[in-house]
Amino acid sequence: MFSHRLAAAVLAIGLASACSKQEAPRQAPPADARRVDGSKASKIGGRVTVGGQLPQNPMIKMGGDAACERAHKDGLAAETFVGESGGLGNVFVYVKSGLDKYYFDVPTQPVILDQAGCMYKPHVFGVRAGQNIAFVNSDSTGHNVHALPNANQEFNFSQSIQRQKDTRFFTAPEVMVRFKCDLHNWMSAYAGVLDHPYFAVTSPGGQFELEDVPAGTYTIEAWHEKLGTQTQSVTIGENDSKDVTFTFKIPDTTQP
Repeated sequence: MFSHRLAAAVLAIGLASACSKQEAPRQAPPADARRVDGSKASKIGGRVTVGGQLPQNPMIKMGGDAACERAHKDGLAAETFVGESGGLGNVFVYVKSGLDKYYFDVPTQPVILDQAGCMYKPHVFGVRAGQNIAFVNSDSTGHNVHALPNANQEFNFSQSIQRQKDTRFFTAPEVMVRFKCDLHNWMSAYAGVLDHPYFAVTSPGGQFELEDVPAGTYTIEAWHEKLGTQTQSVTIGENDSKDVTFTFKIPDTTQP
């Protein structure tokens, strides 16, 4: 009887450790919160282009983990430089300043960062400060999630079981937060943490769009993990639309 109880207790501990939640608390908006009038809102769109030949991404060496190798029998290249038709993908574009007077509700739905095929999916993403991030292990092999912020609290936890799901959140805006897997040194992802919803990740062709932006003057920043940042000032009126183009140049010494 004792052995059965012990086995049941061990099983319960194992199941509890397979899924952990540190969810963000829900907070009421301040009484004087100013909201965006959607009937007068505008759009900022555009494209991030690249001047020069994109460096070739190196092939990832997945030796030592059979599950990772099986997922990519023909090999897999890194996602550092993604481009199409002169555009640059995986660029995080966001409103850096100009929104101080507005309040935005934090989404209740989490952002999902998956580990699939021994890669983080997506490689670059945005999340709101106070919004939950659901970390999922879709692989049959173990991973760990190690966040390396500067303005927020660092965390590092194991995901050893397939379909394991853990929830964490960041409390302060920060561009960008890097994630890595200490078990697979090629795995990395980047999150832009913001206190507003005006951000996007460019498509492989470099396109982006920021919708429902209130009239005003803003600093727009574009961030790439290897090519750095660029900023532009944009003034937009009510029910307006503006296009912005960023062009990153590839230095001769850039390596993926």
